Amino acid sequence: TIRRLFNANRYATKKTLAQGILDLALLASNAAQLKYLLRIGESHEFYTLLLALIVSSICLQVIQAIVCVVLGLILDINNVDQQKIADICNNVCLTIIIVTVAINVIISAFDLKDDGTRHI
Repeated sequence: TIRRLFNANRYATKKTLAQGILDLALLASNAAQLKYLLRIGESHEFYTLLLALIVSSICLQVIQAIVCVVLGLILDINNVDQQKIADICNNVCLTIIIVTVAINVIISAFDLKDDGTRHI
């Protein structure tokens, strides 16, 4: 039988692109939250905080996308000369993901949608 060799670069590229597709869903969610927040305006109790968090999240996602493009399409992890920079890019990407998730947890804690109930 002919055994196909594992191509780590192809695997990393596919993984990075799949991650990008999932990140696109979060970006769309942040864009919708930003639109809603801008629509209701400064009447929201946490307008400035949420605006800063949502814009930060979107900016981090754009930076992450750039790093992922470099990691997935430009760098070749099979090339020994590029492995160190690929590792650095991977660590930067992971750090951005963790910070973005933390920011979005905080955003969700301030629940942008008004469910009509008021707590006294």
